[in-house]
Amino acid sequence: MAAQTVLFDFTVDPVRTSDPKERQEIAKVLRHELECLFPQLEQQYQMPMDDGYFAVLTENKETIITVRIFGQGLVTINLEYYLEDGKEQLLSFDTMRALELILQQKLNSENSKYLPPIKRGGYIDIYMTTSDERIIEYDIDSLVYEARSPFQKIQIMHSKTLGNMLILDELQNIAESDLIYTETLMGRGVENYEGKEICILGGGDGALLYELLKEKPKFVVMLEIDELVMQACNKYLNSICGDVLEKRKGDNYEIIVGDCVEYMKKFIADGRKFDYVFGDLTDIPISGAPIGECWDFIRTILEHSFKILKPDGKYLTHGNGTSCVESLELFEEQLGLLKPKVKFTTSKAFVPSFMEEWLFYQVSLA
Repeated sequence: MAAQTVLFDFTVDPVRTSDPKERQEIAKVLRHELECLFPQLEQQYQMPMDDGYFAVLTENKETIITVRIFGQGLVTINLEYYLEDGKEQLLSFDTMRALELILQQKLNSENSKYLPPIKRGGYIDIYMTTSDERIIEYDIDSLVYEARSPFQKIQIMHSKTLGNMLILDELQNIAESDLIYTETLMGRGVENYEGKEICILGGGDGALLYELLKEKPKFVVMLEIDELVMQACNKYLNSICGDVLEKRKGDNYEIIVGDCVEYMKKFIADGRKFDYVFGDLTDIPISGAPIGECWDFIRTILEHSFKILKPDGKYLTHGNGTSCVESLELFEEQLGLLKPKVKFTTSKAFVPSFMEEWLFYQVSLA
């Protein structure tokens, strides 16, 4: 069950839309074509406007259509109705396309566009955004798991093409399709983990730990604060994490449930050092300045990570979408402020469930 919103846009000569008489003629054309689809259409409201036109039309008080003519040369139609489960769409794709083409011709529109129904308020949210806030519609067909831990909202949804997807606080994190994400984060084929000591900060989905263990490290310790995330991923995402979240401990790895910052402080006090530290925690914030709780956390993670790294060690982390240039530059500025000085390289990969290109960082002492 969800409200369905269908949108039509038409670009028309501004000379016509800025003329009151022409606007009325355009409105008549729109009304006539809409009545062909909705025979019981009635006008409920028309707003007086000096430089445009706005009207609300309804059929049986259930389907609401708003029509607007902008003096600048844009005509829009918004159609909204509620669709019960098991019912067919009010307008088929062929009907929507036909209406667009008819109005495009009768309005002499240079450009036109219709958007298929946007589904709003349903039980399953199929919309998420890219890092630069573009809307993505996923082919999600079921909610597999949902719970709220003391730290975040946890959902696992099933996508027809991506498999099960882990979503934390409404943000896509990883899916069964996303091996490229893990391999790029760890620099598979570039970094040599055999016989190395590794610390993972976060990584609650278990994918990074699972893939690292294939590289024959000496020992991996993973610090994850959210027990519920690990339980959910162990049950519903074991194709990417194997049995590591089930066992929690092996000859060459251990998962510790707790605050990674507190454990890093303990490692610092004990003089424990690692060849690699992975920051598999929060993404780089999308912001105009490096201020706020999230940036403070990132700075804390960076400072503590280099205190537990060996002199020739590396800190590896994910950044954000490559389109978020300003935020990535802010992160790189923070790297430049670290003492002792560090240097970094980057790599990137298109992540299927993100539907965008993502940037990853490899940081070491200069």
